[in-house]
Amino acid sequence: MATTYRDAGVDIEAGDAFVDSLGPIVRRTRREEVLSGIGGFGGLFQVPSGYTDPVLVAGTDGVGTKLKVAFRANRHHTVGIDLVAMCVNDIVCAGAEPLFFLDYFGTGRLDGGQGRQVVEGIVEGCVQAGCALLGGETAELPGFYAKGEYDLAGFAVGVVERDAILDSSAVCPGDVLIGLASSGLHSNGYSLARKVLLEGPDADRWLDPMLTPTRIYVSAVLAAVRAGGVRAAAHITGGGIGGNLVRVLPEGVSATVDPQCWERLPIFDAIQTGGDVQEEEMRRAFNLGLGMILIVEPDAVEGVMDAVRAAGEEPMRVGHVESGERAVRWIEGSG
Repeated sequence: MATTYRDAGVDIEAGDAFVDSLGPIVRRTRREEVLSGIGGFGGLFQVPSGYTDPVLVAGTDGVGTKLKVAFRANRHHTVGIDLVAMCVNDIVCAGAEPLFFLDYFGTGRLDGGQGRQVVEGIVEGCVQAGCALLGGETAELPGFYAKGEYDLAGFAVGVVERDAILDSSAVCPGDVLIGLASSGLHSNGYSLARKVLLEGPDADRWLDPMLTPTRIYVSAVLAAVRAGGVRAAAHITGGGIGGNLVRVLPEGVSATVDPQCWERLPIFDAIQTGGDVQEEEMRRAFNLGLGMILIVEPDAVEGVMDAVRAAGEEPMRVGHVESGERAVRWIEGSG
């Protein structure tokens, strides 16, 4: 009897049917610039009108071992939001408006229900970010992934006027750090968090907090940029506040951060106490409650904070910029 591709673990018909079923879901994200539908060899997108000298900004990321928590809980609708968030939060740091998103979903054997949950999350993330889900790839790779597991990657493209790019060169002493709260761990530090929280007797109580999706800051950051006075923005991901904030500091300036200025969520304390994790390591691995930091010129602070509030986020003054070696310094005795 002849061997078929299905015998080897790849069901082409099921895959095609899955992609076809996504059309009504994906339409939630459609923008007027989209010139193609799902299923083509490439997605077509027209550069939006109204830009004089547009520059495209691209970013890519994944969700990391947070997926292991989704597998354990058998809940897959939030990691799609994470996937979009990790990409669009990066490109908005250049002042870019996200235009479109593409995803890669790889699994050993396609489970339509599971895959649909993932895509619904991606769609929700795109809606929050205001970008179109332009296309993607669903790949069945028998023998490559453990049963019931998958991996995700995402790709976002945005646009910004050349003279409006946030490039951090204007950051100078006296500028103010405005922090936007995180929703929790976001999508970083999960190898350490899983080791501490999911190997103990109370593991299941942490599944919901660990699956809280990454906050999407696009609306708030773009509103702040339009208000004027934003010099730079840092998305707080792997490497923590210090490791990401330093990326937008030019030579000759340092940033001082005061952890007393924002709430440290219980999940961070649980990790630190449960794993006997030193404070320095916590700062390196986690966002500790801030998902985005804006560097703002002093006279613009109130206007920026008003714009951020109007966009649905609660901004906090969390530090300042001063002359010195290019580094991030913490005010000790707190946090």
